[in-house]
Amino acid sequence: MTILIVAFFIMNIVGLWVMGEDKNRAKNHKYRIRERTLWLVALFGGAVGTTAGMQLFRHKTKHVSFKIGFPVLAILELILLFKWLLL
Repeated sequence: MTILIVAFFIMNIVGLWVMGEDKNRAKNHKYRIRERTLWLVALFGGAVGTTAGMQLFRHKTKHVSFKIGFPVLAILELILLFKWLLL
């Protein structure tokens, strides 16, 4: 149970960081983080962080797949987390 919570927080910190890093690279015209990598971080438990990073850094907000997909995935991950915590 504790490992699940720790993993959830770590992945969401990674999700927040990866969105900020990609935005920084975009601003500085550097090599970007692949969209596939952003999705993998979100799919493996970091959707809340990637969603927060998307809003905080105003990054990928015009891409419909991110604009809708990350928040939906974040809600699903939170529901699953709460279900596991209540078991």
